[in-house]
Amino acid sequence: MNLSKTFRKRELKYGTREALYGLSFVSLWIIGFALFTLVPLFQTFMYSMNQVTVSATGIDLVFIKWQNYSRALFTDPTFVQLLIEYAIETLVSVPIVVIFSMIIALLLNLNFRFKGFFRTIFFLPVVITSGPVIQELTAQGATSVPGITNTAAVAEFLSTLPPYLANPVEYLLSSFILILWFSGVQILIYLSSLQKIDKSIYEAASIDGASAWESFWKITLPSLSTTTIIIAAYTIITLSHFSENKVVKYIYSQTYAVQGGIGYSSAMSFLFFFVLVLLLAVVYLLLNARTDKGRR
Repeated sequence: MNLSKTFRKRELKYGTREALYGLSFVSLWIIGFALFTLVPLFQTFMYSMNQVTVSATGIDLVFIKWQNYSRALFTDPTFVQLLIEYAIETLVSVPIVVIFSMIIALLLNLNFRFKGFFRTIFFLPVVITSGPVIQELTAQGATSVPGITNTAAVAEFLSTLPPYLANPVEYLLSSFILILWFSGVQILIYLSSLQKIDKSIYEAASIDGASAWESFWKITLPSLSTTTIIIAAYTIITLSHFSENKVVKYIYSQTYAVQGGIGYSSAMSFLFFFVLVLLLAVVYLLLNARTDKGRR
């Protein structure tokens, strides 16, 4: 009896010690997250509820409740239009990035010469991506599909579409290369997930007479379901904080504008964040429903 109590005490002490070790590693991240994320987030929310005036004596706050939010939603058509365009463009971009990344990862997972070289080529745009680089490429028309965007046939085709369809199609044609530019990290994530799939499952399926196409639909695609959700969420977040994002640029321009201000731009930032969270929730529910349906 005493021996069992001694073992339990030792086990408890060991578990406590392991928990303390874990907390010591995580504590630095928690402190950093609190100082550099939660505190600025709370301060930004306080600014959004006030009329902020920067003077020689400091920052003056006048509490105006939700007026900045109502102004952004109901009296600023530019901001609302940019939010709608951002949501549509993101929903158009995410499937393209996901499908393209999966196809390239499947090809890079094959055994062929210079595989490492091609992995570097596809990841290289992520390394050199920056605001000025993308801005210059966009100005030179390097982000659009060559020979298609500016043709008369495309312009006539777009004119026949309703605005809610014409705008996404025009964005897709004008920014197709730019969309694929963001696929480097997603390709690596897919590639690592593909390499974790047990090869014996494919061998067993082949013995049972399954074709390569059937193996992809029955083995590969279900195995990548969780990875696809992660990649979709990562793509949305990447496109949202991109320096050339129109909503981000507009919020930044209003920060020190005469008709704007820190309080107003803070309110727009929270509304933008709300739309971002809404997009993440919609994409997650759609992909998760698809995953559950596939498992059944």
